[in-house]
Amino acid sequence: MTASAPAETPSFLPFPPAVDRPLRLGVLISGGGTTLLNFVAQIADGTLPVEIPVVIASQKNCKGVERAQAAGLRVEVIRPKDYASVEAFSTAVFDVLREAKIELVTLAGFLSLLRIPDDYLWRVLNIHPSLIPAFCGHGFYGHHVHEAAVSRGVKVSGCTVHFADNEYDHGPIVLQRTVSVPDGCTADELASLVFEQEKLAYPEAIRLLASGALTINGRRTVIRPC
Repeated sequence: MTASAPAETPSFLPFPPAVDRPLRLGVLISGGGTTLLNFVAQIADGTLPVEIPVVIASQKNCKGVERAQAAGLRVEVIRPKDYASVEAFSTAVFDVLREAKIELVTLAGFLSLLRIPDDYLWRVLNIHPSLIPAFCGHGFYGHHVHEAAVSRGVKVSGCTVHFADNEYDHGPIVLQRTVSVPDGCTADELASLVFEQEKLAYPEAIRLLASGALTINGRRTVIRPC
């Protein structure tokens, strides 16, 4: 989760071209780590061309820490409450990412406020459990999103992978996947349906970046032939 004044959106994507090696991916978590586990599974089956040198957790006792350690990953716990300001907390997070030579950062259920420094702008991805611009922005995260969607009676929902740009759910959209919402669907049921699409969408977005196929034009992303 990020928030502050929006950065100027470039007319290009300042991201290295495709390289013949795994992309160095940093994963930031606050909860159960289910998105992280999905990444680990796809790395293992050869469909996600990345390595994960470090996982950063904003909570010491979250289930994701245990799961990351069980997967043999380096885990650093950096808690917002241990720092005097959001800026100090964010500096600590990105210092670890730089030390690990992380090329792309993924927010995987990361719920702590974060400021993205200039050298990592357009190198941080987030996934949101709705079709932005629906049910997004300040206060819309996790189960709150699905409760709002069900309450509104939507017929279609889904997920959105986008660049984080220091304004809530504002950065250029990389891709979206949709689900039909059955009559009588509960928020829990919708969350499960959407998460099945998240498991496809987030790795797909990472693959696009790793392949060098993605550029930004204004606030739109463009997928060019490789």
